[in-house]
Amino acid sequence: MCSKGKHGDLIKRRYHERGEPCPVAVVVGMHPALFMVAGLEIPYGKNEYDVAGGLIGEPVEVIKGRAPDCPSRRRRRSPSRASCIPNDLIDEGPLGEWTGYYAGGQKKEPAIRIETFMHRNDPILLGAIPGVPPDDDSFYRGTYRSGAVWNQLEAAGVPEVKGVWAHAAGGSRLWLTVAIKQQYGGHAKQAGLIASQCHAGAYANRVVVVVDDDIDPADMDQVVWAICTRFEPREGIEILRGCWSTVLDPMAYSSDDPRNARVVIDACKPWSRRDTFPIVARSSKELDARIRAKWAHVLPRG
Repeated sequence: MCSKGKHGDLIKRRYHERGEPCPVAVVVGMHPALFMVAGLEIPYGKNEYDVAGGLIGEPVEVIKGRAPDCPSRRRRRSPSRASCIPNDLIDEGPLGEWTGYYAGGQKKEPAIRIETFMHRNDPILLGAIPGVPPDDDSFYRGTYRSGAVWNQLEAAGVPEVKGVWAHAAGGSRLWLTVAIKQQYGGHAKQAGLIASQCHAGAYANRVVVVVDDDIDPADMDQVVWAICTRFEPREGIEILRGCWSTVLDPMAYSSDDPRNARVVIDACKPWSRRDTFPIVARSSKELDARIRAKWAHVLPRG
């Protein structure tokens, strides 16, 4: 029902290890902010309702369900009181997932047994159909994950982070690009390793690329150019094994061992050659702006 290591799985296991059913509130048609926050790695112990309230600019209204400590979103709702019971298993899957595949295979998962049900007439039901990314799911998640990884890099003491982008084509999980202003030897590798393992970046990551601050991490043409001209394969690549992933990852080790391997690429100018590295052959931003203003009537927008 939940990927291993996710908060829902940690909470469910606490109940099931005591032999107790885990209370669950199922909501169909919630506010988009709740849907978005549910797919983001909020630090354990923090309340996702608080984060959603920050996004929409007001507290999230909830109703008190019959199950203790199990609030549900109030508006646009059909909340049900249900329980996830230990050893009450049913076959599930494979299901279409954010990786763009029918993933995970068929396996036994805990059943959710409905106890009470509420509904409204003419409901507004929102969602994001999983498919090959980029799609609705990866568009919103990329923005939020980028900010979360940036925050966690700075919290870990990585200085001069200038940009982070979780690329939508990787489901906004599999590919991360981090831009830094290099301050010391090893700075780029430090940023890449931490981005690949911090809570917001670790789950199902595959590739982390670190670039200099003259590269826009969201512009893949610039990122690929940096890899092609600043990446030294002998020193600039790290392969990490046995990392946190999921059976939804088609390249996870196995369905019984949902770990993966990932690569961290240093695509920054070599620290030891930073003063002698070839000068970039491009016009200044000021000249670009003057030319675009003068020829705006014939140049494409953007």
